[in-house]
Amino acid sequence: MSRLLCLSTLAFSLMVSTATAVSPTASDFDDTGDILERSKKHSDIEYDIMVQRATQAAIYYMPAVAQVDFIKATRRAGGDYDTVNYVTEPFGSDKGFLTANDTTAYAWGSISMADGPMVVEVPPMTDKVDYFGSFISAWHVPLIDVGSKGADEGKGGKYLFLPQDYEDEFGTANELEAQGYIIVPNLDTHDVSYSFRPTLLNGATHADAGEHAKGIKVFSLEEAVNAEIEPTVHLDMTDQPYDCLPYYNMTFIEDINDVVQNNPIREKDRGVYSMLQSIGIQKDEAFDPTPMQKKAALEGLELAYAYMQQKFITEGETVAPLWVKDGEKLSEWSFWNFGPQAQMGFPFEDGEEILIDKRAATYFYVTFLPNKLGGATFYLTGLRDSDGNLLNGQDTYKLNVPADVPAKDFWSAIVYNMETKNFNRGVDRVGASTKDLDNMVKNSDGSVDLYYAPNLDEVPEGFEANWVTTESATDANEWFFLFRLYRPETKDWFKDWMLNDVVNISQK
Repeated sequence: MSRLLCLSTLAFSLMVSTATAVSPTASDFDDTGDILERSKKHSDIEYDIMVQRATQAAIYYMPAVAQVDFIKATRRAGGDYDTVNYVTEPFGSDKGFLTANDTTAYAWGSISMADGPMVVEVPPMTDKVDYFGSFISAWHVPLIDVGSKGADEGKGGKYLFLPQDYEDEFGTANELEAQGYIIVPNLDTHDVSYSFRPTLLNGATHADAGEHAKGIKVFSLEEAVNAEIEPTVHLDMTDQPYDCLPYYNMTFIEDINDVVQNNPIREKDRGVYSMLQSIGIQKDEAFDPTPMQKKAALEGLELAYAYMQQKFITEGETVAPLWVKDGEKLSEWSFWNFGPQAQMGFPFEDGEEILIDKRAATYFYVTFLPNKLGGATFYLTGLRDSDGNLLNGQDTYKLNVPADVPAKDFWSAIVYNMETKNFNRGVDRVGASTKDLDNMVKNSDGSVDLYYAPNLDEVPEGFEANWVTTESATDANEWFFLFRLYRPETKDWFKDWMLNDVVNISQK
């Protein structure tokens, strides 16, 4: 971190010195302040430019990196495009996903339209399982939602993805729609990924969710037209250490290269793409950076990470206070500060502008936002304790959860690692939820006290279910919360209910 501070200070001082060196007025607009002489102090300008371009590339490509890592993780696990991944129990600390939950058994996968239109057939809702989820483009733009709240309205359907260069070889979009396909037309990327979260009904189990996932089918439109559909490969990831996290090392730069190679270069991205050659990335060329390019790429990536992390922890940026009265903050809990993007379907574009910083700061910690944001789940983000201090990995904290949490289904409070935005590694339990209440010690008013500590060696007997570790086996121990309310009772639930702040009891 000290190195990051030095880099930031240097960058700021350079901006200040440059700004103060030349302050032209109407009478001396042509005074450059001896820029020729001043420019000579930049002895390694080629390297400096590489660093700058790597920084901007990492910020710009953040959403696409978060998407391509799903494909790469599936390949590491033995699958590929068109493979349907599923689990028969919720994720634990052996899985690497950005802020996933530990309460549902997901199904997910990716397709490519490099060879033509593709179809993903989603099974209909049953008396046991309904899906809630979305398809996203290579740039993480939500394309269409599925399930009872999505385009198929719980009836299931064949989602047909048509690339921009589709020339009606198998029929026009209208003709294909008449055949029963749900059309997603004119896509400007080849890669598409999806993630479906099962809603369990009538006492269904996670194993039922796994069986439901086997009803997902993936095939090309050409296969369907020729009646030669190959069986879909379903890969059980329950016991696989699946990891689709972005890592801020050379693999991140390789991820950017993979995005470039896998997809067309969109018109809107050409300017940033043109700068990628500085760090060794070029369409249809092997990625073989020089030692200097690698060094510059890593330095630039470090700056990008520092910038996105600063956005994440700065109030009013990525998250904003939920409970505020007369301009005064009533609680340290925050909500995801999407602004109008939520109503727009998260394109992260506004008129002529691509919202580069806001987009990067969002996909720095989340994936698979829906095309239409509903009220199925509300996420409270806890970064700070009741005194306004960031949560740390050394102290012990207490969270009192009232008995009357306004969630029709359940609530959960999960610990995420501040460095990776994933579950802490190597732990038996990543959070607590309503589903643990039977094993928890409750207060006389029905509330429960949850304790979060770096080690659980001295937990009072009988209170084991009330304690969750904040220690990670592999990463930094700084952490944060997501407190989820599944199916809030009303859309205005927060107007007459407030979650208690997290209290640092080591400092009390």
